[in-house]
Amino acid sequence: MNTIGRYEIIQELGQGGMATVFLAHDPYMRRQVALKVLSYSLAADDLHQEYFQREAEAIAALEAPTIAPIFDFGWYGAQPYFVMRYMAGGSLEDKLRAGPLALPELAHIIERVAAGLDVAHKRGIVHRDVKPSNILFDADGEAYLADFGLAKFLERTVEEDGESGLLVGTPEYMSPEQVRAEAIDGRSDVYALGVVLYYALARCLPYQAHSSLTTARAHLTEPVPDISLVRPDLRPVWREIISQALAKDPATRYATAGELATEIREAASGRWYLRKLI
Repeated sequence: MNTIGRYEIIQELGQGGMATVFLAHDPYMRRQVALKVLSYSLAADDLHQEYFQREAEAIAALEAPTIAPIFDFGWYGAQPYFVMRYMAGGSLEDKLRAGPLALPELAHIIERVAAGLDVAHKRGIVHRDVKPSNILFDADGEAYLADFGLAKFLERTVEEDGESGLLVGTPEYMSPEQVRAEAIDGRSDVYALGVVLYYALARCLPYQAHSSLTTARAHLTEPVPDISLVRPDLRPVWREIISQALAKDPATRYATAGELATEIREAASGRWYLRKLI
C-alpha cells in the first residue's frame, strides 16, 4: 500500500490546478482523512509553495466550527502536504448537479458558510475562492467552507504576497475589485457568496463567456442579471438580495457574509415579508 508520511493512501479524490487530494487512512487515529499534496511540478516554485503554506496557516488559525479543520502538515520528499478532515458528503457542486435545493436547505448552507467567512474576515483573512466546489459536506450533511489555497492575509502587502498584476481566483466567482487586482476585503467574498446563491437558484451562472478573461470582465461591465427571468416563481425579494450581494461597488453590498445569510434565511422562511409589513 502506498503511504505519504504515516498515512495510507486509499484512492485519489480529485486534482486541482495546484494539488492532488487523496482519501487516506490514519493508522494512529484509526480514521479516514483527506490528504492534500502540492503537485510535484509546482513544488520548486516559491509562489506556489507560499500559497500552499498559506492555506495550512489560514485553516490552522481559524478554529471555526464551519471551516473544514486541518490535522497535520508534513513533507513527502520535496512536496508539502497537509491533512484535513475527510468530508464524505461531497460538495455543493455535487448537490446542485443532482437537482435543485429547497430554499430552507439552501439558506442553512449559506448560513454555515457565512459564519466561517465572518470568522476569517475578523481575523484579517479573505478566502478569494468561494464557490460550490469549495463548500463540502460531512457524513451528516452539514456544510463546511474549505480550500483556503488562495486566501489573502490583509496585513501582508501585495509585494509580500508576490501577486502584483496577477488575476487570482475563479473567474465565474470573482468580485469586480478582484478582477481589477485592487485591494480587497471581506466584501469580495460576500460577492462570491452572492454568485453561489444565484447559481444555486438559477442553475446557471450570472456571468459566463467563451473565455476566462471575458467572463472576468463581465463582472465589471455587465449589469446584475434578473433572477426572475430564469426563476419567475421566486418572490421579488430574491432579486433584491442578489442585486445587493452582486453590487459592483463594495460599499453598497452587504457589509458581512452574515448579513447576507440573514436576509436569505428570512426570505426562505417568509419572515422577510412580515418584517416589511411592520
